[in-house]
Amino acid sequence: MNVQSRFFSPLARLLHWLMALMVIAMLFIGAGMAASVSERHEWLLHLHKPLGIAILALVIVRLVVRFSTRQPPLPVDLPLWQVLAAKVSHVVLYALMLVLPLLGWSMISAAGDPVMLGSSLQLPALVPANAQLFAWLRKAHGFLAYLLFLTVLLHLAAALFHGLIRRDGVLQSMTGTKD
Repeated sequence: MNVQSRFFSPLARLLHWLMALMVIAMLFIGAGMAASVSERHEWLLHLHKPLGIAILALVIVRLVVRFSTRQPPLPVDLPLWQVLAAKVSHVVLYALMLVLPLLGWSMISAAGDPVMLGSSLQLPALVPANAQLFAWLRKAHGFLAYLLFLTVLLHLAAALFHGLIRRDGVLQSMTGTKD
């Protein structure tokens, strides 16, 4: 196997680690928002909105990169259930990274509030103002955020399993380090 096929492309690795930091930050910011009714809530909200839109934009770029570059193969001795778990978890991660920002944007639109990115850039409303829709979107956004948190934890556990226990090169394919 040549060295290039053992690793994800440099751009894919950069996007992976950048988005990992952004998603983890977003989860903590969201938890802080849910736990706060102080003036800190407004400050966190002003961080949460543009970060969500940045994640939405980057996940689209990341999908283009993923489908336009070769991916390193999984180890041939990996059990079928782990191969399926890897594929399903990646689909779930990408779906949540796409859906959560859109739900958040829709939720703010349904609340009748502007979706502001900074002080001068306003995004168009995705849905009309509607209190019932807002309540449903808020619950869905919260539920899916917990699902994302769980999926990220499982992804991290699998990466550590591959890197520390199996030592099969899967983790190194995303870190870019040699065995």
